[in-house]
Amino acid sequence: MQVHEKRRDLVANVAALKRDQKTVGFVPTMGALHKGHLALVERAIAENDIVVTSIFVNPTQFNNSEDLVNYPRTLESDVKLLSELKSNDIIVFAPSPKEVYGDQMSSINYNFGGLENEMEGKFRPGHFDGVGTVLKHLFTIVSPTRAYFGEKDFQQLQIVRKLVEIEKMPVQIIGCPIYREDSGLALSSRNKRLNEKQLKASPLIYKILKQAKKDFGTKSAVKLNEWVSLQLKKNEELKLEYFEIAKVSDLKSIKRKQKDTKYRAFIAVFAGDIRLIDNIALN
Repeated sequence: MQVHEKRRDLVANVAALKRDQKTVGFVPTMGALHKGHLALVERAIAENDIVVTSIFVNPTQFNNSEDLVNYPRTLESDVKLLSELKSNDIIVFAPSPKEVYGDQMSSINYNFGGLENEMEGKFRPGHFDGVGTVLKHLFTIVSPTRAYFGEKDFQQLQIVRKLVEIEKMPVQIIGCPIYREDSGLALSSRNKRLNEKQLKASPLIYKILKQAKKDFGTKSAVKLNEWVSLQLKKNEELKLEYFEIAKVSDLKSIKRKQKDTKYRAFIAVFAGDIRLIDNIALN
């Protein structure tokens, strides 16, 4: 396994591989790797000749400076974890902000067709401009054949697909199932910051989503919203930020269901100052 910190080294390495007609899978991460990340890497290994995994905490997608400071940075243990996959086909890219952005560390103002204004966009202004900008840079540097993203960040996944369309980038975007703890809690790097009480309470998030899926056929979106709010008011460790039932196509929240339309339920919850998100397909 190779580790590159310099952009020029990675670009030269990937270019040589592509000259040999190698396919390149890409798994962009912000580090603090867990089994969910490894599942993405393993799928990328299975479907490509070589896999690049980036480990980069992107400053432009944090609208909360305290969240940026507190985000775990564990490069040494991340590299060790990837090495345990025992594949010679992994390249780690662990750049500094300057290697990614040069001297212009600012976000491009994107129009993602309204996707950026729903759910996460309402509560994290500028977040998806930061996501789009860093991925544009990383896709340019890595030049992947395919890029892999978990469905836990489903809104982000839809925005990345739109980004590729806008920028006309020749990369296939692959969405992968959410990887969960045995308790049902969606794996996240932020889970490491949960205390014992919060960790015990957090599986309620997925239990609520599963019940919402079960009740979606018989209850209205309005009634489900009311029920979810009530469930979380009963729990002292968790505080609801939002629960939305939205169309998969444009992520707009609904009050009434339509035939032949795919829906997902999305939720964001605070456990103390730690923000947890999850979602589930409803039909």
